[in-house]
Amino acid sequence: MFDVGCSAFKMRLLRIQAWSPYLPAYSLGMGIEIERKFLVTGDDWRSVEGVRIAQGYLAREISHSVRVRIAGEQAWLTIKARVQEGVNQEFEYPLPLADAQALLKLCPQPVIEKTRRTIAHQGFVWEVDEFFGLNAGLVVAEIELETPAQTFPLPDWIGEEVTDDPRYLNANLTVHPFTRW
Repeated sequence: MFDVGCSAFKMRLLRIQAWSPYLPAYSLGMGIEIERKFLVTGDDWRSVEGVRIAQGYLAREISHSVRVRIAGEQAWLTIKARVQEGVNQEFEYPLPLADAQALLKLCPQPVIEKTRRTIAHQGFVWEVDEFFGLNAGLVVAEIELETPAQTFPLPDWIGEEVTDDPRYLNANLTVHPFTRW
């Protein structure tokens, strides 16, 4: 794990880690991400243009992560802390592109490389990630929901659900790449 060297930052992460399992998702406000993840089959999703993404992890633990992401010409620092399966606290901050490029060099290598396509389907938005490099051949789709129990229609190109399989977490793909399973 990358040592951020900032005790105040570490304390905030520890507070998130310590309290988040005890807080119901609805009480956490706008910093909540509820998502489901699926494998993708077929090629119907390929007709949509995508954006190239590079991302790395400054911290990667079971309970939380600190990610740097560059998507096209935009960049973010994201802190995620697990609340329960499929539910995370998420805090995302824009970064200057040059800062993000420098931070990616501090992340364990290689970083995640993927193309993301955003696809609307029956009132829901799906993000389809096609991975490259050491994760070439992996294609997953995620959908963000309002509640963990929310129902949604599946596009024809959706395969097996892998929400609860930690191998498919981007943070895990940096150290256990798909091509080495």
